[in-house]
Amino acid sequence: MKYTKLLVAAAVVAALVAFFALDLGRYFSLEWFQSQQAAIDAFYRDNTALTVGIYSGVYIVMAALSLPGAAIMTLVGGAIFGLLWGTVIVSFASTIGATLAFLVARFLLRDWVQRRFGRHLKAVNEGVKRDGALYLFLVRLVPAFPFFVVNLVMALTPMKTLTFFIVSQVGMLAGTIVYVNAGTQIAQIDSLDAILSPQLIGAFVLLGIFPFIARGIARVIQRRKVLKGWTKPSSFDRNLVVIGAGSAGLVTAYIAAAVKAKVTLIEKNEMGGDCLNTGCVPSKALIRSAKLAADIRRHEALGFRSASAQVEMADVMERVHRVVATIEPHDSVERYEGLGVDVIKGEARITGPWSVEVNGRTLTTRHIVVATGARPFVPPIPGLDEVGYHTSDTIWSLREDPGRLLVLGGGPIGCELSQAFQRLGAEVTQVEMLDRVLSMEDLEVSELIEEKLEEDGVRVLTRHKVTGFKVDGEEKVALAEYQGETIRISFDTLLVAVGRQARVEGFGLEEVGVEVKDGRIDTNRYLQTRVPTIYAAGDCVGPYQFTHAASHQAWHAAVNSLFTNPFKRFKVDYSVLPHATYTDPEVARVGLSETEAMEEGKEYETTTYDLKDQDRAITEEAARGFVKVLTVPGKDRILGATVVGPHAGDLVTQFTLAMKHGIGLNKILGTIHPYPTLAEANKSVAGEWKKAHAPEGALRWIQRYHAWRIG
Repeated sequence: MKYTKLLVAAAVVAALVAFFALDLGRYFSLEWFQSQQAAIDAFYRDNTALTVGIYSGVYIVMAALSLPGAAIMTLVGGAIFGLLWGTVIVSFASTIGATLAFLVARFLLRDWVQRRFGRHLKAVNEGVKRDGALYLFLVRLVPAFPFFVVNLVMALTPMKTLTFFIVSQVGMLAGTIVYVNAGTQIAQIDSLDAILSPQLIGAFVLLGIFPFIARGIARVIQRRKVLKGWTKPSSFDRNLVVIGAGSAGLVTAYIAAAVKAKVTLIEKNEMGGDCLNTGCVPSKALIRSAKLAADIRRHEALGFRSASAQVEMADVMERVHRVVATIEPHDSVERYEGLGVDVIKGEARITGPWSVEVNGRTLTTRHIVVATGARPFVPPIPGLDEVGYHTSDTIWSLREDPGRLLVLGGGPIGCELSQAFQRLGAEVTQVEMLDRVLSMEDLEVSELIEEKLEEDGVRVLTRHKVTGFKVDGEEKVALAEYQGETIRISFDTLLVAVGRQARVEGFGLEEVGVEVKDGRIDTNRYLQTRVPTIYAAGDCVGPYQFTHAASHQAWHAAVNSLFTNPFKRFKVDYSVLPHATYTDPEVARVGLSETEAMEEGKEYETTTYDLKDQDRAITEEAARGFVKVLTVPGKDRILGATVVGPHAGDLVTQFTLAMKHGIGLNKILGTIHPYPTLAEANKSVAGEWKKAHAPEGALRWIQRYHAWRIG
């Protein structure tokens, strides 16, 4: 393939060189054709088919090689063949030539461009898949756009060849007719400027804008079609109703109140949603207590001859709930009412595009934001209800030692809670059906975390698929398939942590026409559902179920719904979205992992710094982990960063900032970091990159210079 590309590139270059070296361009001037028109007309009368073939072949080659002269050739087509046949011949010849140019550019350049810039072109690629034909039609309608540039740019995108051909032929037709018609009067033409007058270009531009106007009209028609049958209120009680007071709902309501909109927030359970009550906050409080228990057990490594602690699960859980209660006022009804939000405790039901029913009342609103979050997914495994189980929502009611704790799931929740409960005295067995835990991370991350879990005492069983549960006498048993055998796992307490599913049922989405796809509310890039008055944000939308992702979406949902206009809306950007898993050591990542880069066929370099050499980590007895950064080959531009170690979630923020604002490793290296801090690991990995990219040639000359200085 490589040599084929070289041959094609060489052939193209040779043809271009020959064209200019032999001054073939002189045959594609208006003056030359006018001087030869009589002879050409005579040849055409005697050799009609041959003339058509020669003309078409020359036109196709010129268009394929992007040689100058296409406008003259189009005029000539009109002069020789007349308006009708000239239009037909030129239309097909120009489109075939443009398509060949498109294919050559795609063959030579697209793979390289997509590998190098694919992540940044993701939005462009998606846009081309969705609206590419419309944009191509626009630029084809306006002859002021250089067609060879259009061919090249479109070749680098995912546009289908057939789409390119058809749209190009239709889009260029208007300009072709103008030029061919002018060619029928070629004797009266002095220059091309006489054809493309400002008025004609303006007409083409207006014609090009028409598809956007048409799309706007289509959007209005679609909106009316969706809203048909619903009666729009003559006035509204409020600007916005937000359903759900988790992270997405709270941020949406906060923003609405901040811009002085009248907003109502409805929550049927606890304010703060999963994050405050059953997720982020209680789990991190549990993890902190578990870390102390682990530190006490390794007291000798920290310089103590003896240390001990008696763990009572009831006391630990009491602390967890105290932490939740301490943070609770931040998300409380009182706080949000103080901000100007109308908070209603109750179960909401959407009864129309502009109405929500709650507690027997019907609220009218210009827009609705659905932020109903997600709940733990419970797989339909036989016998599950018989043995009883906890999820990440209910485990916080535990007050006694769980004994033998079986944890289903090797994702972030499963790993965090397995390690925490093991450190607090439980006997934990963790089961994962895939071949490793934290499968969304790179292999070395999974291996390190699994190794640490086992060091803490967790029995990690990967590639085990639980097929059933049963009560065998006084004992609860899980049955799992492993390498063709059935394994029995006895346990006392079961925690199901195999993922979360969006809450999308039971509050009227289906009745008003909001679509649900793959178990999540379907929205466009602006978080607008099929029903134009209804938006959605957070875990019920996905694709990322993180609290900070929900907050990020909430801003877009709030602004796009409150300030709806046809000229400016804000697309959600997930290109630089960090995440963290709070095991010990922590795992945090932003951007591409190495696994993702390989799957995408992206060229990259990796630079790794091991925390075994990090001074602050050594003082903390936590020198285990690494910082790994992916960069563009030969450059310091960051494609992704993975941090494994203490406070990884804090350390990854510097890379998130760098990627968001185009800061490379050189500038991180040039930034002063206080000593001794864990953040110096980020500077150290930048130093490793710099060392690997040292200018060896320049350094040799500098060495000679210094040797000369000392004689």
